[in-house]
Amino acid sequence: MEKNEIKKLAEEYIKLEKVMDFRDEVSKLLSEENYSELGDRFYRELDFGTGGIRGVIGGGYNRLNPFIIRKTTQGLANYINKAVRRNDSGGSGSKASVAIAYDSRRFSPLFALEAALVLCANNIRVNIFTSLRPTPELSFAVRELGCTAGIVITASHNPAEYNGYKVSWSDGGQVVEPHDRLIIEEVRNSAGEDIREMTEKEAIDKKLLKYIDREIDEPYLEMVKGCFLRPDLVREKGKTLKIVYTPLHGAGRIPVEKAMKDAGIDVITVPEQAEPDGNFPTVKFPNPEEASAMAMALKLAGEVDADLVMGTDPDSDRIGIAVPDGGGFTLINGNQLGSMLSYYILSTLKAQGRMPDKPAIIKTIVTTELQRLIGESFGVRVYDVLTGFKWIADLIARFEKTGENYVFGGEESYGFLVGTRVRDKDAVSAAVVTAEMALFSRENGMSVLDFLNSIYEKYGYFRESQVSGTFKGQSGLEIMKNLMSGMRSSPPEQIGGIRIKEARDYKKRITINNITLPEADVLQFSLEDGSMITVRPSGTEPKIKFYISCREKPGKELEQAKADAGEKAAAMEKDIKKIIDSAK
Repeated sequence: MEKNEIKKLAEEYIKLEKVMDFRDEVSKLLSEENYSELGDRFYRELDFGTGGIRGVIGGGYNRLNPFIIRKTTQGLANYINKAVRRNDSGGSGSKASVAIAYDSRRFSPLFALEAALVLCANNIRVNIFTSLRPTPELSFAVRELGCTAGIVITASHNPAEYNGYKVSWSDGGQVVEPHDRLIIEEVRNSAGEDIREMTEKEAIDKKLLKYIDREIDEPYLEMVKGCFLRPDLVREKGKTLKIVYTPLHGAGRIPVEKAMKDAGIDVITVPEQAEPDGNFPTVKFPNPEEASAMAMALKLAGEVDADLVMGTDPDSDRIGIAVPDGGGFTLINGNQLGSMLSYYILSTLKAQGRMPDKPAIIKTIVTTELQRLIGESFGVRVYDVLTGFKWIADLIARFEKTGENYVFGGEESYGFLVGTRVRDKDAVSAAVVTAEMALFSRENGMSVLDFLNSIYEKYGYFRESQVSGTFKGQSGLEIMKNLMSGMRSSPPEQIGGIRIKEARDYKKRITINNITLPEADVLQFSLEDGSMITVRPSGTEPKIKFYISCREKPGKELEQAKADAGEKAAAMEKDIKKIIDSAK
C-alpha cells in the first residue's frame, strides 16, 4: 500500500473517530511518519471470523476501537431491521431487540455502550448488563428475553492487547449463514457518515435502553444448578470436595462461586486472580489451556491439598482443570475432559433410566474420536461439525425440527455445553458437572485420573496435541494462504514416518451422518495406522493450526500404549514444524 493511500485512510479515520485516545494514537503515528505501523493498521478492515470480530485494541481500521464498534453495529442494525421487516428474525414480538454483555477486557464497557447507543438510534431496544457477565449468560439472556440478536464484547482467551465483538442470533447461538455473511455485507456497505447516534439519556428516556442484572442472573444460575445429575450426592458430600478455582481476572468468579456454594460445594478462589482486570497482570495468556495460566492455582492447590483445580477464561466460556496424580497435579486437556464428561453424563443417564429418545452428542471435526466411540457404545448418535461452537448451536437448533435430543457437546479447545438453554460453550455449567464427576469418582474409590484411565482401557488410548504456526501482518496472511494452497495441491506422502491413506478437503462440500457441512478452509489427513492430522487457519488469530490425534487400540498395556502414542506424536510434530518453517 502506497504512503499517500495510507495517509488518506488515517486522516479519514481521525475525522470519524469520536474518542480522543484512539484518534490521538493515529495522529501521533502520522506526525512521526511511521508508515510501517500505519500500514498494518489500515491495510484492511477487521472482518468476521469464527467468533465474530476480534483484533488488537487501537486506532485504525485493522484495530478494534469505538469507530469500528459503531460502524459494525450500524451494519448489524441495518440487517436486524431488515430481518424484522421480513419477519425472519426469530425473536419474539414485532420490534427488534438486542441483549449486550461484556467481560473484563480493556474498554469493554465503553465498546458495549457505543454498540448499544447505535442500536437505540436505529430504533432497536437494547438490554445491557450493568457490569461484566460470562458469554454463556449473554446467550441465555437472548433466549430468555426473546431478543432478535445478542452482542458480547470479548476476545475470549486472547492476550491483553485484544478485544472483540461477537454476535449471536435469536436462538442464542453465534451467527451462521446466511446471517454472518449478510451482516458483514451491511457493515461494508455502511460508511462512517451513515452511523446513527443517540445519547445515553435520550435512549433511556425513550425506553430504548434498559440495564439488566438480577432478572437474568437468577434464572441463569438456577439453570446451571439444574445441570447436576446427582444433586443428592452433591448435597450430602459436596462439603468434602476441596476445589481451587481461578477466574483468571475474568467474568467467571461470581457465577462459579455462587453456583458451587448454593449446591453445597466450597470453592477456594486464587486471591491474586480473583478480581476482574483486563491487563491480566499475573498471566501472559489468560487461557486455561496454558499451563502457565494455571500455575498460581496449582501452587495453591498443593498448599491446601485440593481434590480438583479449575480455571475459566476471561469470558468464562472455556474451562480447564487439573487433578492430583499422586505427587502433584496433572493438567487435563480439552479432549480428555470432554471424553470424561461424555462418559459420565451418558453412563449416569443410562443408570438412572433417563436417556432421552434419539439422543445425540455433537463434536467438532478436530475433537477426539474417543468421544464417538463413547457415544456409540451407549447407542447415542455422534455428529461432527466444523470448528467453532456456532456450528454446534446451529445443529442443536436443527434438532428441534428433527426430534433428536442433544445430550452433550464440545470442542477440544476446552469448550463444552450441558443442556440447551444456552447455545454457546458454558464453563459455568461445565464446572458444576465436572465437580460432580470428581465427587462421584472419589465416592466410588477412584481418582479422576483413574476414571480417565478406565475409559482408555475400555476404548483405547488417544493422544492429541497441537502445533501452530504464527504469521503476523499483511505478509503473514499471504504466507498462510500459500501454505494451505500448497498442502491442498501437493499433500505430503507421509507425516512422522506414517503414510497418508486419505486426504479430505473441506473446501468441497462434505456430508457426514447426513449433515452436509459448509465449505471451510480445512484439510484432514487420515494415516495408515488410524492417526489423523487436521490443518486449518484460525478464524480469530494469525495462525495455522495442526491438530494431531494418535490412537492405540484396546488390549495393549496402558503405559506402553501411552509411550507408543507419544513417540508417534513427537515424530509427527517434528515434520509439521518443518512444514511451518519452510513456509516462513
